[in-house]
Amino acid sequence: MTYLLMSVPFVGVALVVFCVGALHARKGGSLPHYLTSWAMASLALLVLTAVFDNVMIAAGFFDYGAEEISGFRLGLIPLEDLLYPLAAGLLLTGVWQLFGGNQAGESTDV
Repeated sequence: MTYLLMSVPFVGVALVVFCVGALHARKGGSLPHYLTSWAMASLALLVLTAVFDNVMIAAGFFDYGAEEISGFRLGLIPLEDLLYPLAAGLLLTGVWQLFGGNQAGESTDV
């Protein structure tokens, strides 16, 4: 089984939760904030994954078998490795919205 095939169910579930969260945010009038939050969180997760996975592979901590990856790489990491932080960003943003995190108009000041 390839890493790409193994990632599809996780990304699919995360996408469904994200879309439900987007509908909830739209109904509450906070869709732009929701999408911005997702983009910022996902960008941070993708950059951190790209940097640290490249460092760990270069250090020899782990590697991916050539037969389990697509062959496309970003530095040393296979592109499939970026699906996990993408799924995490989608899932966590959706769950946060559905559980009432930071409703539009609420102050976050302490």
